Amino acid sequence: MPTRLNPYLGFRDNAREAMEFYKTVFGGDLTLSEFGDMMASEDPREATKIMHGELVTGDGLTVMAADTPNSMPFNPGDNYSVSLSGEDAAELTGYWDKFSNAGTVLQPLVEAPWGDSFGMCRDQFGVTWLINIAGSKGAAG
Repeated sequence: MPTRLNPYLGFRDNAREAMEFYKTVFGGDLTLSEFGDMMASEDPREATKIMHGELVTGDGLTVMAADTPNSMPFNPGDNYSVSLSGEDAAELTGYWDKFSNAGTVLQPLVEAPWGDSFGMCRDQFGVTWLINIAGSKGAAG
């Protein structure tokens, strides 16, 4: 699979509703994973929030989204990031190194609960980048 570049949108408690709407607009296959599914939050109020949503169309469009955890600020207008995902570890690690070298690491590039390697950083221009390298347990998300 080639490396994919796509928007990653942030919401406050309505990622499910937004992604279901985007599916009516674009069609395609929608996958939604909740924080509770991945045991990714100790706050029981977040169990049904969307930790990761992904809409992939037959035309090759991909939109990803998540609910912002209660402990994190949510600022409409700043609620987007850019995702790079794929299987080429050398290519994606190279991007990570370049973005994180002059930027701020928000989540180190390490193995994630879903089996991929995942990291998040903000570049020197304020853009947040999500890097996901497919692992042996699953496909790139």
